[in-house]
Amino acid sequence: MARKSKLNLLELYSEENKDQIYENVFAEIESFELPLGTSLRSVYDDQPNAHQRFMEKLDACIRNHDREIEKMCNFHHQGFVDAITELLKVRADAEKLKVQVTDTNRRLQDAGKEVIAQTEEIIRCRIQQRNITTVVEKLQLCLPVLEMYSKLKEQMKVKRYYSALKTMEQLENMYLPRVSQYRFCQIMIENLPKLREEIKEISMSDLKDFLESIRKHSDKIGETAMKQAQQQKTFNTALQKQNNVNYGRNMYAINGRVPEPKYEITSKRTLEEEDEHEEEVLTAHDLVDFSPVYRCLHIYSVLGDGETFENYYRKQRRKQARLVLQPQSSMHETVEGYRRYFSQIVGFFVVEDHILHVTQGLVTRAYTDELWNMALSKIIAVLRTHSSYCTDPDLVLELKNLIVVFADTLQGYGFPVNRLFDLLFEIRDQYNETLLKKWAGLFRDIFEADNYSPIPVANEEEYKIVISKFPFQDPELDKQSFPKKLPMSQSVPQIYIQVKEFIYASLKFSESLHRSSTEIDDMLRKSTNLLLTRTLSSCLQNLIKKPHIGLTELVQIIINTTHLEQACKYLEDFITNITNISQETVHTARLYGLSTFKDARHAAEGEIYTKLNQKIDEFIQLADYNWTMSESAGRASGYLMDLINFLRSTFQVFTHLPNNNNDHAAMSGKVAQTACMSACQHLSTSLMQMLLDSELKQISMGAVQQFNLDVIQCELFASSEPVPGFHGDTLQLAFINLRQLLDLFMVWDWSTYLADYGQPTSKYLRVNPSTALTLLEKMKDTSKKNNIFAQFRKNDRDKQKLIETVVKQLRSLVNGMSQHT
Repeated sequence: MARKSKLNLLELYSEENKDQIYENVFAEIESFELPLGTSLRSVYDDQPNAHQRFMEKLDACIRNHDREIEKMCNFHHQGFVDAITELLKVRADAEKLKVQVTDTNRRLQDAGKEVIAQTEEIIRCRIQQRNITTVVEKLQLCLPVLEMYSKLKEQMKVKRYYSALKTMEQLENMYLPRVSQYRFCQIMIENLPKLREEIKEISMSDLKDFLESIRKHSDKIGETAMKQAQQQKTFNTALQKQNNVNYGRNMYAINGRVPEPKYEITSKRTLEEEDEHEEEVLTAHDLVDFSPVYRCLHIYSVLGDGETFENYYRKQRRKQARLVLQPQSSMHETVEGYRRYFSQIVGFFVVEDHILHVTQGLVTRAYTDELWNMALSKIIAVLRTHSSYCTDPDLVLELKNLIVVFADTLQGYGFPVNRLFDLLFEIRDQYNETLLKKWAGLFRDIFEADNYSPIPVANEEEYKIVISKFPFQDPELDKQSFPKKLPMSQSVPQIYIQVKEFIYASLKFSESLHRSSTEIDDMLRKSTNLLLTRTLSSCLQNLIKKPHIGLTELVQIIINTTHLEQACKYLEDFITNITNISQETVHTARLYGLSTFKDARHAAEGEIYTKLNQKIDEFIQLADYNWTMSESAGRASGYLMDLINFLRSTFQVFTHLPNNNNDHAAMSGKVAQTACMSACQHLSTSLMQMLLDSELKQISMGAVQQFNLDVIQCELFASSEPVPGFHGDTLQLAFINLRQLLDLFMVWDWSTYLADYGQPTSKYLRVNPSTALTLLEKMKDTSKKNNIFAQFRKNDRDKQKLIETVVKQLRSLVNGMSQHT
């Protein structure tokens, strides 16, 4: 029972709880609080019949609300009915009012139609007025833009590109931003970069035309600049002349360099031009219009592309520099080729210097210095190569003058040119070489034309003409009456004159080299020494060796070289007068003419001896001995007599040479004595060799006797004093070896020879045992075959034994000498 009650309580509690839940759900539904999911879920989460019960509760709730609504409607129904009744009463009045309002509206609309039309016209006019005002305002903004753009087009048309760029800049910065919303402005904005590119292209085209123009006019610009430098130098020289600086042929301007101002491209007037008239002043713009490069530089600078322009300009100018520095292959053939080459280079660097000073940054000093150093190396290499082809000293001298003017011109523009002057010293050596070659030809012509005979002078006038050309002094000759002969031949004064002309020619190259007088004096002396020791010496040596030069000519050459040697001191004085450098100055070089002419004399003397010996050999070759003859012919051989007559006549010519000077007489006498002694010694040696010739196998006593007769004639010639000045029998000693050998065989004095051999007092001291043995063996063979001792038959056996004995003893002596040696 208790349990059932407890269950009932629980059910009752559960029912009450559910009712409360339903009430809450209904409250949420009525309040339209969403979402309802949670509440509805609580309804269906319980028992299976919960839905039905919920629906029952919901129906009950709806019925309750319907009753409440019905109660409320009943409460307000009378008021609603009263309101409807009142509204029906007003209905008739509303109809009348509607008719009146409609009529009033009609009449008002009819009255306002005209006002509306006028108002609309006013509105339209006001709109037009406002639009016109707006248009005027906008046009006032656009007109400056259009005017500037028109101005830009006009500037482009007349090629005022720099102004056009400024106009573009104003358009972009000031005008176009105000009206950027318009389409034509956008078109303008799009066109401006194209116009800039067009201006760049046009200005670059003008620059290319400018570069081509200066390439064509570089030689003219350079020629003008070099002419101005030359005129300035002439002007300075004229001023120095006014200051008593003599520039005669015997006095040269050899001082240091006179500082020269920088040259502009304007012509300088010389003193003569100042007196006569003024030349037309030339400027760079007279030859080349520089405006394209200025304009192009400004344009690229405005466009912010100045560095590109600078790089392009420098690159193109470097290319032009390489073209300018490339010489023509035939440049070395004429001076005009060198002049054109230098003019182009000077013109190039004059333009660069002009650009350097009239622009800012386009060309810098560092750039021009780099370009000049590159060009200078190329110029020096080119001049070295092409000058080496020059064989004409006049062309080399003109080249030197051009290089000096070239260097002075560029130095005036601030370019260093010391390496060019160093190059001139190399070219100077080459110039001296060409001079030496030229003077070698002159010397050869002089020697070829000389007759190698003393110079005849018929009167005082002719004598003065000769001594005016050559410093000749001879008091003894001065005392003689005319006509008379000078000891030297015509070549001597001519050679002396040509040596002076060489010094003049060498001096010409030293002018304007900006060297001291001492250096120029040293150069002159060195070049003159080369002329004397190499060129003149070589010509003399070749002359002496020529076949057509005879003994008389050789003697005259010896006399000539003596006079030329004596004239060397006058040449030194001549150089001193030119350079004003005393010979006593320290380090002053001396002329080596003494050794040159001494060597020539020695060579001439040696050639005299050689020619005499050759002539003797020619006569010896005519000898035709019968070496097996039984007895001599009783007289000397014909060839030997001819030889002696030749020697006698030759030495007579030496003796009778005109010797107006004691020194000349002594010299010619010494030469004659030496030649005579040499001839006799050579003749003796040749005769001895003839006897001892290995091809000669047999010699008879008759042949020895004939040979003895010939030697006697030689001794007679030597004793006849063919040349004065020999003491005693000096000349005869040349034949002493032959004489003792022949006496030994002629006398057959072998006992004395063998007994006294080796003694200083021996009668046959000059007879060598080997020589005696050789000759004795040849005679021994002859005695066996021809029995030349047949007339002494009773003594034949003794003679043969004697010969054999002597041969043995001679061989013993020869062997003893060999062992001793």
